[in-house]
Amino acid sequence: MALPQLNVYRHGSGARALITLAGEIDLATAPLVSEVLAECLSDGTRSIDVDLTAVTFCDVSGLNAFLSASLLATDAGRTLRLHHPPQSMTRVIEITGSGFLLHSLPAAGARPGRIPIAPGGAP
Repeated sequence: MALPQLNVYRHGSGARALITLAGEIDLATAPLVSEVLAECLSDGTRSIDVDLTAVTFCDVSGLNAFLSASLLATDAGRTLRLHHPPQSMTRVIEITGSGFLLHSLPAAGARPGRIPIAPGGAP
């Protein structure tokens, strides 16, 4: 049986970073997600955007990595936003009330699998 694989790409530095993830986020790969997000926070990145377009699976350990990083970012006066999660992940985010992690784009940029977020962060 093949091990889950996750490719991580970081673009930008300084005030803003875009993290692009491709593959599966699970118990084996969630530490990699936590590590790259922690690096962004430790090097002073103010705004972290995570593109999940190419993520094929994300379990609760992946969601926990995002929630933990979001808490650290908020405590440091920074932002972490998830973009384009797969539909299965969107459902988990809905159930857990974690919609504040998602970034809402104007209606013209709407994509399937995105939860619209009202002002104030509530879904």
